[in-house]
Amino acid sequence: MEASFLQVLISLFLGIALIILLTARFRVHAFFALTIACFTVGAGAGLPVPEIIDSIKEGFGNIMKSLGFIIVLGTTLGVVLEHTGSTAVMANYILKKINPRYSALAMSITGFIVGLPIFCDSGYIVLSGLNNSLARRTGISVVVMSVSLATGLYSVHCFVPPHPGIAATAGIVGVDYGKLILLGGLIAITGALTGYLWASYAGRKIVNADQEEVAAAPVTAVQPSVLNSFLPIVLPIALIAAKSFFLMGSPTDALSVWEKLLSATGDPVTALAIGVLLAFNGARSWKKDTIGKLFNEAVEKAGSILVIIGAGGAFGAVLQATHVGEHFGASLPLAGLGIVFPFLLTVVLKTALGSSTVAVITAASVTVPLLPALGLDTETGKLMCVLSMAAGSMMISHANDAYFWVISRFSKLDLKTMLKVYTVSTILMGLVSFILVYLLSLILL
Repeated sequence: MEASFLQVLISLFLGIALIILLTARFRVHAFFALTIACFTVGAGAGLPVPEIIDSIKEGFGNIMKSLGFIIVLGTTLGVVLEHTGSTAVMANYILKKINPRYSALAMSITGFIVGLPIFCDSGYIVLSGLNNSLARRTGISVVVMSVSLATGLYSVHCFVPPHPGIAATAGIVGVDYGKLILLGGLIAITGALTGYLWASYAGRKIVNADQEEVAAAPVTAVQPSVLNSFLPIVLPIALIAAKSFFLMGSPTDALSVWEKLLSATGDPVTALAIGVLLAFNGARSWKKDTIGKLFNEAVEKAGSILVIIGAGGAFGAVLQATHVGEHFGASLPLAGLGIVFPFLLTVVLKTALGSSTVAVITAASVTVPLLPALGLDTETGKLMCVLSMAAGSMMISHANDAYFWVISRFSKLDLKTMLKVYTVSTILMGLVSFILVYLLSLILL
């Protein structure tokens, strides 16, 4: 006998509550929390155990097939760029081009660019020494400088692949990466600018007189050139975007030679592999053990992310097996909510869980079965849905977010200051970004 809507609804809420409770309260790894939620929701909705297990395997495998290489290569690119000192070169180059009075804006731009291949917490740690030194030299409040840098990194982390949360969401919903990079990048710029403006306003009168300078991450003795530093980031993004733009709607069996080449190099896996190879050019010489250590570090970082993403895909597969979308569509007026629903769902999960990655993956898993009922089952609708969830994954960052404490620790900002300036900035960033997504949806949908 098929489960009732109330039974499915209770199971869904119980599963989400378990994820929040296990990860936020008991610090259980998100992989296990999501896996437990799979069985909870499946059993609660009346699915046989063998069917639950099959759905978990299928969902996990599908996500690994579409995202495994992207996450590993993206992580490797960030690790190599950090080791060669390319991140510091990019930061210094941007700062030299901007008047010292606009140093906070320069740090926001630096965070945005450096954050393209590097996770926001790693990027902040790498750039924190430079940020604190610049605050001392310019006399600008370290609060303004730190939050400007943090929000620049955070904005691109939430909106632009290959960052794991947004990349996994694109894979779960079925969105073209090139289009997501183009639109997500533009919206991320708006989010970063919003964070910078709020930091400049709210933090201008807060001065940490005892601010100690934090040493920057070690870099190689001979730093790479500006071109060698930027190229591993710019070229992969350009290749992915070019494939999406020039080959949009083109039948694969009617491509010319150069179009086939563009199709191959513009694939995210190939583009990121090219970026990794170019990143190695940032150092003049390499030792075998160094390369091995970097690869091991990258794989270890990626592995933790992959199991979370895989479990998120499994959770989504179980939800689809319960026919939750059909139940919601028949019982609730979802068509009138559109992209507002995935945005609000992600906001609730982010605020409760702390992790933007886990929140957006969970939200995507819940939303996919509801796309037809929400009126978002077209190609453009799915893109707007993913962007709305990306905006929701920004807010609200507070004491349960690891990145919150990275900023506080490395810039020596107290809790009150962090909540007043950084946390509020994430709220404004999320709202402004969603408004922009909503306006785009009115034009494109």
